[in-house]
Amino acid sequence: MDLLLAYDVDTTTPAGRRRLRRVAKTCEGHGLRVQKSVFEIVADDKTVLRLLHDLEQIIDTATDSIRLYRLPPDGFNHVQTLGTAQVQPHREDLVL
Repeated sequence: MDLLLAYDVDTTTPAGRRRLRRVAKTCEGHGLRVQKSVFEIVADDKTVLRLLHDLEQIIDTATDSIRLYRLPPDGFNHVQTLGTAQVQPHREDLVL
């Protein structure tokens, strides 16, 4: 499934800045960063559940928020961009 994940972590404290780095690193392991706090992710149900569980263990639910949008199956094929944004290849082989 195609997902759009956005987060907002309160960074007014050192602990908040650590949470922000941990949330970003967790998301980087699952998808492509398209903006500072926005990721496009292709995943199955099991992976999404694991991702949400991992993020829930990191965030402070009183001050931080995460939004996950499920897109239509071909949602990333219909992205429109403006400015410096570029469409990302989600289903191509990764070269490390």
